Amino acid sequence: MSYTTHTEDFIQEFYTRMGVLKPQHLDFQEIAKFLGVHLFYWPDMSQALFLKDQAYIFINEEQTNQQKWQDFCHELAHVLLHSGHQGRMSPLFREYQENKANNFMYHACIPSFMLDELEQSDTSSLTVQHVQQLFNVEYDFAIKRLDQYISNKQLF
Repeated sequence: MSYTTHTEDFIQEFYTRMGVLKPQHLDFQEIAKFLGVHLFYWPDMSQALFLKDQAYIFINEEQTNQQKWQDFCHELAHVLLHSGHQGRMSPLFREYQENKANNFMYHACIPSFMLDELEQSDTSSLTVQHVQQLFNVEYDFAIKRLDQYISNKQLF
């Protein structure tokens, strides 16, 4: 029997509703468009904000495509899961939100249900390089996500 976390279930349902079922479908511009999130590129740090119930995600334009995708997923977590102005929060609550957004980012960039499909079709396809290329993430990011995925599978 296979067990999944709340985050894994949330992401699978979220992507399935959009028809995002394969790594080739993971396109942050299309995801933003589907959600009605305004996406902008700028020279500053990536961030998300709300203005009059409208979500905006600002992505640092000087980053690689992999970094933009990773940042988008981090900021998307804030849009979907959080509220409030972090500058007015206690440092511990802000840290909690950032940790939660980082966890979401890893799972949204490389969803477990897609890794499950890869693993079932070809166990040798779960190499760091293959996952890095397939999901358009940085090498170290792919290592960390695969470690998470494999550790979770070994728990159950």
